[in-house]
Amino acid sequence: MESLQAYLPMIYTILRALAVISLIHAIATRQPPYWMITLGIAAFLGGIFSTILSLVYFFTVFVPSLRGGGRAAGQAVSRGIDALKPLDLRIRDAQAELAESDTLQNRADLAALQARAGRPDEAQATLHPLLHGIYADDPVVLLTSAELDLARTNPADAEAKLNQVDLKTSAATRTRTLTLLAQAQDAQGKADADATFRQAMVAATTEEPRARYAAYLVRQGRGAEARTLLEQMAKTEARATSLYRRQEREWFQMAAGLRREVK
Repeated sequence: MESLQAYLPMIYTILRALAVISLIHAIATRQPPYWMITLGIAAFLGGIFSTILSLVYFFTVFVPSLRGGGRAAGQAVSRGIDALKPLDLRIRDAQAELAESDTLQNRADLAALQARAGRPDEAQATLHPLLHGIYADDPVVLLTSAELDLARTNPADAEAKLNQVDLKTSAATRTRTLTLLAQAQDAQGKADADATFRQAMVAATTEEPRARYAAYLVRQGRGAEARTLLEQMAKTEARATSLYRRQEREWFQMAAGLRREVK
């Protein structure tokens, strides 16, 4: 028994690490709320019951997902972890990855981060080699290029590219495409933006569509509708784990600002 006690700290650390990995996976893959709550308790507070359930999740959900779709599942968890890093650090990491391996995904990821940081010229230079040739019609390239077009106030060009994206590629691609498309339509004063925002919110993989649609409603003078949507976001934030709140921090902060505006 005494020999076992010597290993208890290490066992405890391993169990907490498995709980954290499981929580990130649950958030990244949009698992039911009860899993997120249970895993959040196990990751941050411990507890025998929640820790046992986190092990159940790890071996019955996480591990099988790696077997069935290993690369996609691993990327989902990686995105969840990366989302917690400061933007400047993520850009430096992406630059290092591109220097080590000049692939379509690495180049597009860096360009997207640069665009998000308000550095469109750098993003354009990073993306330029992909805009011509065999990768020109790839969803990743089209989305990144469309985002750059919006940053450069070229919404018509952005809309044309976004209409070429296959929405069946993945839930994340669908969410991002429709959100950008609604922004492009809004920038051109098109009435289609309202319906597109609503489509983007269906099975969304992020809080961004709801936050941007609420901002759109405020600009349209539809304060009552915006308040309803913003109240829903406030409830989501209150129920969310601290990890999810940090991951979606930008959109929850936007919602908080809009709530003050429409009071």
